[in-house]
Amino acid sequence: MSKKIRSAAPKAATDSTAEISLTINGEAITREVSTRRLLSDFLRHELGLTGTHVGCEHGVCGCCTVIIDGWAGRSCLTLAVQADGADIRTVESLAADDGTLHAVQQAFHECHALQCGFCTPGFLMSLVNYFERTPSPDLSEDGIRSVLAGNLCRCTGYQNIVAAVRRAAELLNVEGAKS
Repeated sequence: MSKKIRSAAPKAATDSTAEISLTINGEAITREVSTRRLLSDFLRHELGLTGTHVGCEHGVCGCCTVIIDGWAGRSCLTLAVQADGADIRTVESLAADDGTLHAVQQAFHECHALQCGFCTPGFLMSLVNYFERTPSPDLSEDGIRSVLAGNLCRCTGYQNIVAAVRRAAELLNVEGAKS
């Protein structure tokens, strides 16, 4: 008795798409995207903004952090269609057109707050958002580590990142930062 060979699994239904319009790093963009496309993938693969890194794909590591409508958010947990109408900033928005580093980038450079650099964009965006949203940031060891808790680094041990947060506060002329 011969066995029947089963045909390949049925094809998945055609992926639905939607048109989205958003502002990324100050530039208005309209694109047709899959309704299942993650914002992180949209930024990296559709727009070429590869500074947004994808680490864990579960929202735990913070590598994919971008600023969405003024709030730090995980782009690996956000669908591109959810960002329709949003104003998004990625790490590519930080340095000035002439190459001058943002104060947080400068502080990371001065304090050697990175090693492999994979986590750095997420730290930078989280910290930029923190400084923008917090008029009197807590620059104590515990305060800084609390802010950094949403971002994981496997290389540095965090001491230099903590120092960079304090240095960024100085460069930003945050009240309470030593001069």
